[in-house]
This record gives sequence, C-alpha cells and structure tokens, in this order.
Amino acid sequence: MSKTVKSMIMRDYTTRVGDVKDGMLISIRGLKAIDTTKLRNNLAKHKVKVTVIRNSLAKKQFKGTSFEKLETLLTGPSALVLSQTSVVEAARSIVGMLKDFPTLELKGAILDGTLFEGKKGVEELSKYPTREEAIGQAVTLIVSPGKKLLAQVKGPGSNVAGIIKAIEAKLEKGEAIAKV
Repeated sequence: MSKTVKSMIMRDYTTRVGDVKDGMLISIRGLKAIDTTKLRNNLAKHKVKVTVIRNSLAKKQFKGTSFEKLETLLTGPSALVLSQTSVVEAARSIVGMLKDFPTLELKGAILDGTLFEGKKGVEELSKYPTREEAIGQAVTLIVSPGKKLLAQVKGPGSNVAGIIKAIEAKLEKGEAIAKV
C-alpha cells in the first residue's frame, strides 16, 4: 500500500473519531455479511458506528490521543466502535447482542482514560451508569438530605395546623371544645 493511501486512511480515522474520547474495540471475525449488516443496523439505532481499522495505521494515528491505550489490543481483525452519546450505551448494546452474534469478540474499551480489557471488562463497563444517569444519582444524593430536613421541620407545624383546623370545624358546628 502506498504512503499516500496510508495517509488518506489515517486522516479518515481522525475524521471518524473527531472529538470522541471513548470507544470500544471488537472483532467481527466469523460473522457473515448478513450478520454484520444486522449488527451495524442495530447499533445505528443507538447512534453507534462501527469502523473496521488497520491495526498498524491505527496505532500510529492514535498516538498521543485517548485511544493510545487500546494499542495493546490491536491484534488480529479489529473494528472501532464509537458512540455519539456514550461508550457505556454502546457497551450495553453490544453486550445485549452477544446472544444473537456469539462469534463477536469484545477486545476492550476505553472510558475517561481507563482501559477495560476483554469481554469481562466490556461487560463491567456496560453496568456503569451513563453520564446522565450519574448526574441524576448525584443530584438525588445532594437533594435527599434537604428533603428529609424539610419534612422534619414541616411535620410538627402540619400537626398543629391540623389541630387548629379540627378546633375551627368544631366551633363552626357549635360544639364545645374539651379542655386538655
């Protein structure tokens, strides 16, 4: 392959990766063409793209980027999986499809500079919360003590208000109020 073609392929990798900092590496060896198309279509529904890459060129192009840690996993046929939303969602999608495509090999993934190696690592990653889920959990943790405090402060006041309302209702009916 000529140097010009190699540089074009490397530029294409840079264009496809763009601003994405997290991704997965899989091997689609053993999948038939129809299965590969099904896999790509299923992933496209989740805004996930699969790009078959040349290992040696990818190693050169990913030097100095967040994908550099994937270098050790770039052996044999490799495909880079990139999600427009979250690598966690991509991992969930692919792990969910393993029963339909048993020959699919999960090589690893990278999230915030952390390398998750092999099938076990990707399955572990798929159990992580997405960014939005993590923000929701953090907000819940921050807000819940305030909610509890408000309930404690409001509780006695609402009891007094209930007693006053009961007294008011008895007085309107003309009933006598017993002394306590």
